[in-house]
Amino acid sequence: MKIIVVGCGRIGAELANNLYKQGHQVSVVDENKNAFNNLPPEFEGRILEGDALNQDILIRAGIESCDAMAAVTNYDPLNAVVSHVAKTEFNVPVVVARNYDPKLRKLFEVFNIQVVSSTSWGAQRVEELLSDSEVRTVFSAGNGEVEVYELQIPAVWDGNKVSDLITCNECKWLAVTRAGAAILPEADTVLKTGDVLTVAATMEGISDTRKNLKSRKEG
Repeated sequence: MKIIVVGCGRIGAELANNLYKQGHQVSVVDENKNAFNNLPPEFEGRILEGDALNQDILIRAGIESCDAMAAVTNYDPLNAVVSHVAKTEFNVPVVVARNYDPKLRKLFEVFNIQVVSSTSWGAQRVEELLSDSEVRTVFSAGNGEVEVYELQIPAVWDGNKVSDLITCNECKWLAVTRAGAAILPEADTVLKTGDVLTVAATMEGISDTRKNLKSRKEG
């Protein structure tokens, strides 16, 4: 694939080098020539110094024939505008932007841009680790709006039904794994100590579930 990475900070440099090592043709654009020092010596993709808002720079980077572009600077308006231009003016098939400031997330939503908000995602991961070690995140969709969790069933929950533990509207039970074999559970499936219950939920949903589980433990 031909891929353009706009922004050569820590994230951009890491992304560009990983893509290069996978065999992709990578062009990196940054207006600060010193930013290219973030790239490791073994990186042999193209580097272009210049303002990504200048379409001539994007054309030199190969945007007219590229397969994908990632805008990952730490300046949200630049990421949003460059991504919008890539989608609407050059019809780039895959465009992903980094959202640096969560307060500006709506800027990307207005342009209907696929966005990764590392700040929001990281904060949510830390919150989950601090709040409950028994509920483990195994998959995150989007920027964490919906996630898949694994709940290890302790002895105190032995004999509970799935519907006893998962009661919120923003949660969906997906599977129960017992002795290495998984099944699709019903509401009245009885859980045993050592089972792993897999649940999809929003952040609000998993918070409600944690409260319910805590009350059952204490009760």
